[in-house]
Amino acid sequence: MNIPIWTGTSTFAVGQTPFGFYDNDLDFKTDSDKVSDFCARRLGYPLADVELQSGSFYTAFEEAITTYGNELYAYKVRENYLSLEGASSLTVPNNQLISPNLAGVVRISEQYGVEAGVGGDVTWYSGSINLTSGKQDYDMNAWAQASASISSSDSIELKKIFYEAPPAITRYFDPYAGTGTGMIDLMDSFGWGSYSPAINFLMMPINYDLQTIQAIEFNDQIRKSNYSFELVNNQLKIFPIPNGSVTKLYFQYIKKSERNNPYKDGTNVITDVGNVPFQNPTYTQINSIGRQWIFEYTLSIAKEMLGYIRGKYSTIPIPDSDVTLNQADLLSSATADKNALIERLRTYFDETSRSSLLERKANENDFLQKELNKVPYTIFIG
Repeated sequence: MNIPIWTGTSTFAVGQTPFGFYDNDLDFKTDSDKVSDFCARRLGYPLADVELQSGSFYTAFEEAITTYGNELYAYKVRENYLSLEGASSLTVPNNQLISPNLAGVVRISEQYGVEAGVGGDVTWYSGSINLTSGKQDYDMNAWAQASASISSSDSIELKKIFYEAPPAITRYFDPYAGTGTGMIDLMDSFGWGSYSPAINFLMMPINYDLQTIQAIEFNDQIRKSNYSFELVNNQLKIFPIPNGSVTKLYFQYIKKSERNNPYKDGTNVITDVGNVPFQNPTYTQINSIGRQWIFEYTLSIAKEMLGYIRGKYSTIPIPDSDVTLNQADLLSSATADKNALIERLRTYFDETSRSSLLERKANENDFLQKELNKVPYTIFIG
């Protein structure tokens, strides 16, 4: 069978690439035949036959563009993943400006908000338990199984217990009325008796009120059986022992199964680098820097394909001699070229990363400042 090989010309048509990612792109159609000619000439045509067809070059061209897009968007994911995680997976981020945000950092820190009771993503529930006169100890685990709608393997964690004495300010004389501290006579002696009662604050600073309230609280704590509680393994001991005046104890709690669950709703959101919805690049929008890299990578792939083809026979017999084919040289050169091109592209992306650009800008500012310091200062003579 006489299989046709490269004849020196080609005409691209839709459907001649394996995947057809770029077949309808006008620039891809135009460049396909140009790249085929470029690769064939670099492989020795017309001085030597090139055992490839136009479809082989189109395949290599398509693969090179896809590889370029993979490297580009893998870099974009690495650079922006904390901002992308949790965003919609239905929005294609190609050609969109990705604005950095603190969503990932806030999501990481939400666990501290849960523990501190100032936010987070774990629900705080409210509950209450009936107090029994003379009973000091209460089993909150038993209450949870009976009243908190949890499974037998789950438990609760109490976050706040509302068992406190009435605020001390309720037993402190109203400062706006000036009563209980002898302020009225003092105000009259200064001629301020006809003014608003709140004028006593001119004589009594706020720290006086704070010290008075603190004295009331210390008195309750030291001289009385102060309202308090002790909680160990959800076994609640309250002080003082209920005497019938308080009939119900209120508290807030969380379910440990919800706090311990690391999985959040991942419906139609980005959950890992594998479902960031980048698509293949649009070839028309790739600039000359990217296209030159693609042309060179296409040549490396074509060289690799030609090496495998020529490796089918190590030598070809001719009259009175044999011709040794250069399969090993082609494969070795193709592997080295592909590795070098990938490394060059990744280095280029790293050098244009956000951190590298900011570091370069900082260095530029430092050098500029040093340069400005060498400029003679103007001497003003008045």
